[in-house]
Amino acid sequence: MRRLSRAEEERAQDRSVPDLIARDLQLLLVGINPSLSSGATGYHFATPGNRLWPALHGAGLTRRLLQPSETRELLASGIGITNLVNRATRSAKEVRPDELLDGAVTLRSTVEAYRPRLVAVLGIGAFRRAFQQKGAQRGRQPIGLAPSQLWVLPNPSGINAYYSVARLIELFRAMREALEDSAHDG
Repeated sequence: MRRLSRAEEERAQDRSVPDLIARDLQLLLVGINPSLSSGATGYHFATPGNRLWPALHGAGLTRRLLQPSETRELLASGIGITNLVNRATRSAKEVRPDELLDGAVTLRSTVEAYRPRLVAVLGIGAFRRAFQQKGAQRGRQPIGLAPSQLWVLPNPSGINAYYSVARLIELFRAMREALEDSAHDG
């Protein structure tokens, strides 16, 4: 994907991106909010340099490395995508606290309706604010979203350089292994 022009960014501001969702998914990924690239293209995690795609593939969640334009192929792997806030911005820092709180309420309803086995919120800080869980750490959460297991993983944005692709792959792999273990237990 190429970088957007200034005019394209302005047109993408505040656009929404449709959820990629179906009933009874194995995994529902929850972004903070769409980037301007996602708002412009309609594809989730579309900003060049976003590490979601290599993390999913490296962790064994997809058979091959997908591009944002191939987002719909995730459904065949039992994976869907939604956002806490469905409003494209230049940075997740532009998302207001009340939008995150409302997003948590909406996510609970979405999970109840679609019943994914596991929900993974991608962004520790956003999760803490949205769910009012100040001490939350990455990994499996003690609270769930009935009937789903709840995980928090780092935001895969290229801006979040604290986590390398290799580290993201490790964390996504641990989540995949927990998902597989819960399938064997259930």
